[in-house]
Amino acid sequence: MTAFLIANIAPIMFGALVLFLLVGFPVAFSLAACGLLFGFIGVELGLMPQALLEAIPLRIIGIMQNDTLLAIPFFTFMGLLLERSGMAEDLLETIGQLFGPIRGGLAIAVILVGALLAATTGVVAASVISMGLISLPIMLRYGYDRRVATGVIAASGTLAQIIPPSLVLIVMADQLGRSVGDMYKGAFIPGFVLTGLYLAYVIGVSLLKPQWAPALPPEARTIREPNGDSGLRSLAVLFGVVLISSIVLAKNYDALLSWRAGHEVTAALDETIVVAMTFGVILSLVLSLLNRVFRLNLLSQMAERVTFALVPPLTLIFLVLGTIFLGVATPTEGGAMGAVGALIMAFSRKRLNMTLLKQALNTTTKLSTFVLFILIGSTVFNLVFQGLDGRVWVEHLLTSLPGGVLGFLIVVNILVFVLAFFLDFFELAFIIIPLLGPVAEKLGIDLIWFGVLLAVNMQTSFMHPPFGFALFYLRSVAAKDDYTDKETGKRIARVTTGQIYWGAVPFVIIQIIMVGLVIAFPGLVTSGLGHHKEVDIDKVQITAPMDDNSYESIVPPSFGGSEAAPADGASAPAAAEEDPAAAVMRSLQAEQPASAASK
Repeated sequence: MTAFLIANIAPIMFGALVLFLLVGFPVAFSLAACGLLFGFIGVELGLMPQALLEAIPLRIIGIMQNDTLLAIPFFTFMGLLLERSGMAEDLLETIGQLFGPIRGGLAIAVILVGALLAATTGVVAASVISMGLISLPIMLRYGYDRRVATGVIAASGTLAQIIPPSLVLIVMADQLGRSVGDMYKGAFIPGFVLTGLYLAYVIGVSLLKPQWAPALPPEARTIREPNGDSGLRSLAVLFGVVLISSIVLAKNYDALLSWRAGHEVTAALDETIVVAMTFGVILSLVLSLLNRVFRLNLLSQMAERVTFALVPPLTLIFLVLGTIFLGVATPTEGGAMGAVGALIMAFSRKRLNMTLLKQALNTTTKLSTFVLFILIGSTVFNLVFQGLDGRVWVEHLLTSLPGGVLGFLIVVNILVFVLAFFLDFFELAFIIIPLLGPVAEKLGIDLIWFGVLLAVNMQTSFMHPPFGFALFYLRSVAAKDDYTDKETGKRIARVTTGQIYWGAVPFVIIQIIMVGLVIAFPGLVTSGLGHHKEVDIDKVQITAPMDDNSYESIVPPSFGGSEAAPADGASAPAAAEEDPAAAVMRSLQAEQPASAASK
């Protein structure tokens, strides 16, 4: 029995963890208890030194000193403030009015607002609850299919997990030992590609099943000109001017940087996108302010409303992501600026009060404590697991799979997809990533790309029926009983849990397709990263310059014997070129006869 335990202690330890989790014991304490239990067993069996357990306090202190993790409370606090500041309401109302006249317009508005909220809050719960409270009653009022409406809201909220500043990307970077800024850059393009896939699905549904996603009726379109015009032509002209100006800047951005630096500079793609977007936002704001201050009447109400609704969140995006991508601030500093920006926005909307601050701080403290306790537990588990050669067991298990790197990626993604039924993304990141990261690095896989790939996959943990957290968040705010609509007076049927689950299925399939796209086209991730010069450590040579004043020119002492004179025909420079180690050995050998003679 003891021999079997010694030979298989790593898989037994992993199986014991799974058993702890299935029993329902809290994840943080399951990890720590399992680690300590098998740590004591390993010490008793002589499989690991006791000093390894004594290193646990140092690991915990290391977690407390990790500045990167400060970004988690900053971004959480920012998201919770924005959730209650009224920004989501303004965005949904304005963009809903903009796209309302077309079929599926409300669903398109929800997806676009979800992407904007994701890029400003980074918190899934805040996005799903806000849009569920605001958009779901309106979509049901105007005849949207319940599965389409609930699926769009839940999926749009999960964009906060892949679009920076995502909390899961912070944890992923910490566990993989990579920069949070690089992880954000790598996830930037895939996040918006996934948004495009969601939009394509909604447009397809509105074309194939128009009764599922009808347009807003004329009486519901409230933003109009005095003459009854929609004002879309003015908005289209403003958008065209801003778009062309931003494209021109993006095309010449490298030239501007090269002119400023005095040598050729090539900017990363994500940096160019952020700078061009920021320029477009500032230009649209300036044009709208000039139109309003000087009463030029060149822009319609719709154009001004859209501009003033979009500028605050886009400005906050620049404060957070722009400073990180441009290298002005670290992710932690960017999160701090985002939190200050959220406070300013809440104050400007007259929503900032002590009750709001207490709620935001209380929730932020709970979430941050939850994350740190899981991190401490996973640190204890991983330390003991590595001490028992668990990493070697995982490495042999995964590297022996057929298909090489592709086989490894397929198996890993299937594993994460299945585990997402039972674990949320924090638990997956702290338990699974430390085991998979070293194997992926040994196979030559870029860890930034690998982290973004798994982050896309982990989105399904929020959308999986029946345990998806986004579905639970939506269920908590969706109508559980039939009700009478206040605007129309019609009786609206309740939203069932089954409708929420079935609405999530198409978007889970889209997320799986996105995983395949990231594997097939790795440039979606790597094109946003800077080009780093590869260095072969084996070919590195260290050469120390020598001169006549160096220690090699000093004649070694004779240690009690007479000083050795230079041999005939030998010169001072020749002595300086002698190997110092050989000179010391020669002087020691010369000392022995001298000592014998003195006796």
